[in-house]
Amino acid sequence: MSQENPDWWRGGAIYQIYPRSFSDSRQRGWGDLNGIRRRLPYLASLGVDVVWVCPFFKSPMEDFGYDVEDHRRVDPMFGTDEEFDLLIAEAQSMNIKIMVDLVLSHVAKSHRWFQDASKNPDSEYSDCFVWADAKPDGSPPNNWLSIFGGSAWAWNSVRCQYYLHNFLVSQPDLNFHDPRVRAEALSIARFWLERGVSGFRLDTVNFYFHDRELRDNPATDHRDEALTKDSNPYGFQDHIYDKNRPEVLSFLSELGALMREYPGTVTLGEIGSIRKRSWSLIRDYTDGDRLSLCYTFDLLGGTFSAPYIRDTLRRSLREAPNAWPCWAYANHDVERSATRLAPDGVAPDTIARLSNSLLLSLRGTPCIYQGEELGLEEVSVPFEQLQDPYGVEFWPDYVGRDGCRTPMPWEHAKPGCGFTSDAEPWLPIPEAHRQRAVSVQEEDPDSPLNHFRRVVAMRRREPALQIGDMSVLDGSDQLLSYVRSHEGVSVCCYFNLSGESVSLTHLGLEAAVIFDGRLDDWRQEAGPLTIEPWSWVWVRSAQ
Repeated sequence: MSQENPDWWRGGAIYQIYPRSFSDSRQRGWGDLNGIRRRLPYLASLGVDVVWVCPFFKSPMEDFGYDVEDHRRVDPMFGTDEEFDLLIAEAQSMNIKIMVDLVLSHVAKSHRWFQDASKNPDSEYSDCFVWADAKPDGSPPNNWLSIFGGSAWAWNSVRCQYYLHNFLVSQPDLNFHDPRVRAEALSIARFWLERGVSGFRLDTVNFYFHDRELRDNPATDHRDEALTKDSNPYGFQDHIYDKNRPEVLSFLSELGALMREYPGTVTLGEIGSIRKRSWSLIRDYTDGDRLSLCYTFDLLGGTFSAPYIRDTLRRSLREAPNAWPCWAYANHDVERSATRLAPDGVAPDTIARLSNSLLLSLRGTPCIYQGEELGLEEVSVPFEQLQDPYGVEFWPDYVGRDGCRTPMPWEHAKPGCGFTSDAEPWLPIPEAHRQRAVSVQEEDPDSPLNHFRRVVAMRRREPALQIGDMSVLDGSDQLLSYVRSHEGVSVCCYFNLSGESVSLTHLGLEAAVIFDGRLDDWRQEAGPLTIEPWSWVWVRSAQ
């Protein structure tokens, strides 16, 4: 995309890297920044525009980097400041931008502010956290729950008060009502912008503020399985007081003003909220000069069916017509799409080709999690090898997120699959992933990897697929269809989400110019057009 276009992200594609599992340059069993740097040619070959790098900041790693001790330091396990600068420079030389994952709603318990505030009620940092007295019976101040289980309040025996933690006990929430916290958040963002990053993925952006009165959350009548499992009581509440507060909007305006000082940068906000409320939040969070994009969870849960996706797309256009969403079928927190989406008997390769092609043709910016281009399946990690505290807490009803975080398989014939060689990887690499390694798929023109490259390349060539309008068409339970159009060119996208063939003859398509990822370019296809089970086709027309 053109460097002169400040809205390059509208037509761009994001690739998410979980650095611990991407590439190990030091052969210690976990990935690092130099590992990412040496794989930049691979990323360039995919055709992606920007790489979102999950947290690599100084951290005790109780939540694998999402518990930040120092936002301005690279954790030694991932490398050095100089290595980060080299990554930025080499990525820029390949026209790849780097987006870092800012965790601002909470910090690690070892953060110096919390260390001081937890030992001294008169600390200058006390108001930077959310402290509350116990109820007369000693119980927590309200009914708020932690996503990781149990109460969202932890007792501090020095202050004889509770502190708020929406996640792990070791992740105290910051109090964004305090001006110092907001100023520090903006200062951290400026620090990394000065280092050359092209933007931020903002973790749990709707958690920044809490209700000052600490009112109880009501029960919900619309549990959302996209966010919580049956084993987690967090989903029993309607979270109107511990997150989704209106004050977030004013801070996002402040952040937007800072980002405008650095033209061409992008902000991507993660909104973990119930589906009922998600699009109103996306609309408000991207209104004016707040966030560029919001990361929607709608495709990370729900069914892989034409009716569900059709309804989701129509809701996005109806409830947030001016917003530009970011779509994803996978990330470091949910089950791999090749496993989650596949009906019994449908091959992972088939689902990978179908879901990636769908993702890359939606109105919005696609985000591809590492390994999705390979069709990797979820890994079943034995309890004794689990690393994720979420999984350990709720096992065996919920096994956590380790299964989607296992290392990238690069070279099938090498120890550690080319991810690492002199050490056991921090999570196991199964034999099935070895057979799907990059080295294997590079040699197969029909592999999910090479199919992905062709689809990305076609998307980059067609403005209608990048920045065009979208109209969602009526259809059956089998067929999802929509039209992307721009400046007289239309691309009709058809996806057969069923186990039966679908004929398009009723649409008058006896012959058409089509693309289905098998070849590099559009081709003339004689009719009648039929889409095989779990397959897709794009049809191009021009005025």
